[in-house]
Amino acid sequence: MTRDGRPETAVIELDRPPARPRLRPPRRRPWRTAATLAGCLLLGAAAAPPRSGPVTGPPLPARVALLGAGGLLLVADPPALTAYDRDGRVRWRGTTPVGAWSAAATGDLILVTGRDSARQVTGTWAYAVGTGEVRWYRPDRVRPAGDGAVAVTEVRSVADPGQRIQGAVRGVDLATGVDRWSVPVPSTAVLATTPGRVVVVHDDGLARVHDVRDGARLGETRLPPAGYAPDNPLVVGDHLVLRHPAPAGAALSGYDLPALTPRWRRLLPAGETPSAGCAAVLCLSGVRDRRALDPATGEQVWRWPGGADWRAGADDGDPSRQVLLRPARADGPTLVVTIGRDGPRAGPVLPPAPATVTRWPTRWPAGGRTAGWRCGRGDPPEVPDSR
Repeated sequence: MTRDGRPETAVIELDRPPARPRLRPPRRRPWRTAATLAGCLLLGAAAAPPRSGPVTGPPLPARVALLGAGGLLLVADPPALTAYDRDGRVRWRGTTPVGAWSAAATGDLILVTGRDSARQVTGTWAYAVGTGEVRWYRPDRVRPAGDGAVAVTEVRSVADPGQRIQGAVRGVDLATGVDRWSVPVPSTAVLATTPGRVVVVHDDGLARVHDVRDGARLGETRLPPAGYAPDNPLVVGDHLVLRHPAPAGAALSGYDLPALTPRWRRLLPAGETPSAGCAAVLCLSGVRDRRALDPATGEQVWRWPGGADWRAGADDGDPSRQVLLRPARADGPTLVVTIGRDGPRAGPVLPPAPATVTRWPTRWPAGGRTAGWRCGRGDPPEVPDSR
């Protein structure tokens, strides 16, 4: 607060980053040339051209929700909804649903889901990407599957909303929002989507894969008993990976999609869990290290000693790479790393933020300005060739 009682506005200034810290460990391995990120959002911002300084947006009150989808940043400040391009320009302005919670792109639409104070879904609004026109509304949750989408009804739960679905899975006509097809869910189930396909795992372990266009069944199998949840099983490329109990503790089993043909099984070391957000490899986080498995064979692709200290952050720039963040110290800059098939790569070093970022870039928990930063290829960190 200022001396006259007005709320203070925090501004993030991003100058050239300080020297990039070295990511331990001891030996280098050769790296293939690849762009780590076409552009990423820092605290819900649009990307700035290299070496041109940050793109700084208008002051934002603490109540706003920042939602990234399809290369757009949506600033939801009821009743207004503003969409920004990655260069910081306003694409369109419209009206936002109360409780806008998440956004996703599919086809030429942005799907915005709202939730009430108890975190129950209030509906999904479909906005035209180019104009912000509201094309249709549904009272349920609509989830994209590539260029298609399905609607589901969540099991009502205050503690864990969205963990399970019930009733039916319905294919949605993106032009009108009406049902195209429907398959029943007799009890409850969890659902995973991949471009063109929908995986439904019923609570008795029966798994089915459906074509998102017409609901046709593409594959079916009975999975081992497990704690089924939105992050278990995981869809990684053209493969499904399930974590389940085994005589020696826990195991991972891999299946091809869409036929759900079993391909491999591996014991999971104690304290290690699969990490969502990696599209090209199966990422695993342990007590101290991170590693990645080939989802087709279960073989280790790389290991990153010390990588478990980094926490995942949301990103809408490159779905094939996961963004990880770690503050250098409590009041210091934040370090950014992206990981994919070729392992971790160092990104920019971001100056200290005026508040803790709880989900990056989706939530900004304190008043401030948006600021953009382009993530370049970065310097390859030192990662041992431990396959």
